[in-house]
Amino acid sequence: MDLILIAPFILLLLAIGILPFANEKWWNKNYFLVSFIPAVIIIIIYLVFLNGSDKIIIAVEDYISFICLLFSLYVVSGGIYFKIKGKATPLNNLIILAVGSVVANIFGTTGAAMLLIKPYIESNKNRIKSYHIVFFIFLVCNVGGLLTPIGDPPLLIGYIKGIPFFWVTENLFLYWFIAVLYLLIIFFLIDNYFYKKLKSGKQSEVEKKREEIKAGGFINFIPLIIIIGSVFITKPLFVREAIMLICAVISYKTTPDEIHKRNNFNFRPIKEVAILFAGIFITMIPALDYLKLNASSIGLKNPEDFYWASGILTSFLDNAPTYISFLSASMGLTNLSIYNTLDVISFVKTNSNFVIAISISSVFFGAMTYIGNGPNLLVKSISELRGIKLPGFFAYMYKYSLVILLPFYFILWLLFFK
Repeated sequence: MDLILIAPFILLLLAIGILPFANEKWWNKNYFLVSFIPAVIIIIIYLVFLNGSDKIIIAVEDYISFICLLFSLYVVSGGIYFKIKGKATPLNNLIILAVGSVVANIFGTTGAAMLLIKPYIESNKNRIKSYHIVFFIFLVCNVGGLLTPIGDPPLLIGYIKGIPFFWVTENLFLYWFIAVLYLLIIFFLIDNYFYKKLKSGKQSEVEKKREEIKAGGFINFIPLIIIIGSVFITKPLFVREAIMLICAVISYKTTPDEIHKRNNFNFRPIKEVAILFAGIFITMIPALDYLKLNASSIGLKNPEDFYWASGILTSFLDNAPTYISFLSASMGLTNLSIYNTLDVISFVKTNSNFVIAISISSVFFGAMTYIGNGPNLLVKSISELRGIKLPGFFAYMYKYSLVILLPFYFILWLLFFK
């Protein structure tokens, strides 16, 4: 029975990974049904047959906290405008990607991607190549967001469950620094190689361009600071979420239409994320229960097992539910429950290597495919609308992620988890 109950969760994740590519038009019209139908099935089973209303309530509370922060950051970042013109030199591109890797921890990977991808493309429009976008996905959409719970959805869920906010920064900074440095060096070598191959006339044309940065909407840093500060409010229930939503509304209403138009801001991406994660949070309840009880029997016994298991699944499924599933499984090894905040805090203190391994793999492996993390598809879509030819699903893997990322992840495993 336990395995049967996991089926809606698995089918939902497979649908999210496959259907947008298989039939985009159908998906855009029906994705809400794909999310809600399995969620309703699980709700009925838990309420009617399993007396599990407490777990449904916890999942709903966690979902509200999760989506309110994502929504508010998305809205506020949509009210800040950047436009970069000038020298599309390897050094300038390196700076943009480095800044993006830091900003991702403030706006979240989604907010940072939406904020920077268009000026990044505009800056490189005279010599843009697919690797420019791929490394943007690597750094800004994924690896860069490891430093704070705001940075990437998996870490946010961990924080909501009870992992201390600054534990993430204190324990993951070294891995973030090594990974970002590695990717920036590889990018610079590649970009510098292609830059030098430009004809001398075109290269001098790039170098002669006048540097110009246009920006607007900086007043939205005020609601941004308030939103980040409200993250630390834990009681009473939903006060921080109310503050976040109020800030988002004020930001949206006070931001000039011109800035929203320049950013091509709309609610469609966050609407899809909200609907899909509603289904994910409900359908993953049986998966969490199963992994808690059966982690050791399926071969998950130490941090390196969790590093590879969560990393592989993250590559092809969404990284947030993968993270919480394996965190629950690792806690099950010591008979602790993901539903108990005190259990989570205790586990982090006594078994930090498990949490570090799962956190790193859930964030880093999200860059292995287009479907590993939500911002990947957003950036791909925006880039292709701008006429940039990107590699297909499998070409992205064998040309880039398997060659550049996987060997590095293997080295991380050898150094820290084996």
